[in-house]
Amino acid sequence: MRATTILVGDLTVEVSATGCEHLTADTSALAEGVVELRVTAHGGERATVTVSWEMPCLDLVGYWTPRSQDHRWLPAVWAEPRTTSLLTDAPVGSLVAGADTNRCTFAAAETRRPVTIAVGVREETGEYEVRVTHELAVGEEPDSLRLLLDLSDRHFAACLADVADWWRADHRRAPVPAVARRPAYSTWYAHHQHVDAAAVEREAALAGKLGCDTIIVDDGWQTSDTRRGYAFCGDWAPDPVKFPDPAGHVARVRALGLGYLLWYALPFLGRDSAAWPRFHDRCLSYDEDLRAGVLDPRYPQVRAHLVASCAQAVRTWGADGLKLDFVDAFAVPSPPTVGRDADCDSVEEGVDRLLRELDSTLRETNPEPLVEFRQGYVSPGLWRYATMVRATDCPLTPAENRVRTVDLRLVCGPLAVHADMLTWHPDSPPEQVAGQLINVLFAVPQISVPLKEIDPAQRDVVAFWLGFVREHAVVLQYGEFRPSGLELGYPLVRATDGRTSIVGLYAETVVEFPQRCRELLVANASAADRVTVRAAEDLTGLRVTAHDCRGRVVASVEDIDLPAGVHDLPVPVGGLLSLRRPL
Repeated sequence: MRATTILVGDLTVEVSATGCEHLTADTSALAEGVVELRVTAHGGERATVTVSWEMPCLDLVGYWTPRSQDHRWLPAVWAEPRTTSLLTDAPVGSLVAGADTNRCTFAAAETRRPVTIAVGVREETGEYEVRVTHELAVGEEPDSLRLLLDLSDRHFAACLADVADWWRADHRRAPVPAVARRPAYSTWYAHHQHVDAAAVEREAALAGKLGCDTIIVDDGWQTSDTRRGYAFCGDWAPDPVKFPDPAGHVARVRALGLGYLLWYALPFLGRDSAAWPRFHDRCLSYDEDLRAGVLDPRYPQVRAHLVASCAQAVRTWGADGLKLDFVDAFAVPSPPTVGRDADCDSVEEGVDRLLRELDSTLRETNPEPLVEFRQGYVSPGLWRYATMVRATDCPLTPAENRVRTVDLRLVCGPLAVHADMLTWHPDSPPEQVAGQLINVLFAVPQISVPLKEIDPAQRDVVAFWLGFVREHAVVLQYGEFRPSGLELGYPLVRATDGRTSIVGLYAETVVEFPQRCRELLVANASAADRVTVRAAEDLTGLRVTAHDCRGRVVASVEDIDLPAGVHDLPVPVGGLLSLRRPL
C-alpha cells in the first residue's frame, strides 16, 4: 500500500492506494476554504484509492446527502457505506452544524464509475470520519480522483450550489425549456393503470384551466392489464382499445395548449410481452414478483430496440417528451458476464450510450424534448439527457415531499425539480390541499387527482397556488435558495432575488424581513393562524395583505408602520401573507 498525508486548512487528509507503485496528491485552491484535491496512481494496471479524514463532532447536527432519508441523523461509523455511480445517487455529502452552517462539504468529480462513501461517528473518540474510495485505471495515461473539499463556514446550501457549479463545468447541457418549470398534471395517482384517451383529454382540458402546462400520461397506456405489474412492458405500443389513435389523441391534447409526456419503464422487459422471446437472454436480472427482466444495455440490439420504442412517442405520435422511469434499476448488484456481441463492458457505459442515442434521436424531431428522471438517479453525468427530475414517491406525505424536493434543488444544477404527484382524499378540507401545494412551493407541482371530482373550494386552492407558482417562478426557481433546519426537515425555506423574498413556513418559527428587501411573501403551511415576523429595522408605510387558502383577501391594511422587533400577524392556515414597502 502507498500512502501520503496532506493538510487542508486544519484538516489532515490521509490518501492511500493499493495496486500501484506510487501515488501523487496535489491540491489547488478554488475559493476561500475550498480546495480541489487530485489523486493520481502510477505504475500497475488498476489501483484502489482511499481518501479519508476525521474531524471532531462538536456541533454537527446532520449529514446531508441527495437521498433525503440519510440526513435525519449522524450515522455511526459502522453504518453501511453508500456507493454512487452514473445509475444511482451522486457522489456528494455535507456535514452541517447548527444554524445551517457548513462544516465539511465534499464531492467527487467521478460521476460514472462507482464511488464508495463511508461516513460516521466513532463512538470511542467523538470524531466524525469520512472515507471516499474509488478504483482508478493506471497505465500510460493514469486516471485521477478529483475531490472537492469545502471547509468554509457558509450556509451549507451555498456550498452545495458551488458543488453543482463545479460539476457543471464537466457536464454542460443546453438550457432547460421554460415549460419544464411550470405546473404539470400526472395521470398516475388519479387513474393508475385505468387510463384511456378520453380520460386524458378530459383531464387535460381541466388541468389547463387550472394552470398546468403539461400532462404526463403514466403507466397503463401500453396495456389492458391493471394489476400494477410490469409483465407487459417492453413492446411499448399503445393499447388499441384505450388509445386507438395515439397521434390524433396527442394532437387533441396539444391543441388545448398543454405539452404531452409519455411514461416508459425503460429497463423492463415483461414476461408476457411480444419482445420477450427476442430479448429474454439479454437481461441483467429477472424478478418473478414483477414478472419482468431488466434489459442489458451493453448490447447494441437492446439499445436499438429501446431507442426505437421510446422515440416513436415523439417521432410518430407527436409527444413533447418522455417520462423515463426506473433508470436506476439497471444498477443490478452483479451483472452477468457480457457476451461477444456486446460493445461495452460496464452497465454504466451501456446506459450512457442508450441515453445518448435516445437523446440524439429525439432531437432529430424535437430540438427541446422534455425528459423526466427520478430522484434515485441524479448523477451529473445524466444531466445532459434530462430536463426535470422528480422526487421519489411519497403520496399524501407533504413533509416528505418538501424534504425530497428541497434536497433535489440543492444539488440538481440546471434541471427543473418536480414534486412527487399531489393527491388527496375527496373530503380533504381546502387548508390541507393548500398545505400540500405550499410544501412543494420551491419545486414544480404535479397535480394528480380526478379534476372533475374535486369540489369548488379545492379547485380554488389549486388555481390560486398554481397561479402563485407561475407568477413568481423567477424567484422560486432561480432565486437564492436557502432552506433552514436540515435536522428538523426544513421547517422554513426561503428564495429571494434581493427585492422579493418568498418564504415557505412549515412550523411556528420566526420569519425574518430582510433588510433592503422590498417585499416579503409568506406561504403559511404551519398549524398556526398567524405568522411571527421579525424586522431588523423600522418598517414604515407598509402594505400588509392576508389571503386565505383559496386566494380570497381576508385582511388588507395600507400605510402601516412596524417598528424593529417581533410582530405576530394574522394569516389563515394555508394562506398567504404579503408585506410590501412603498416604492
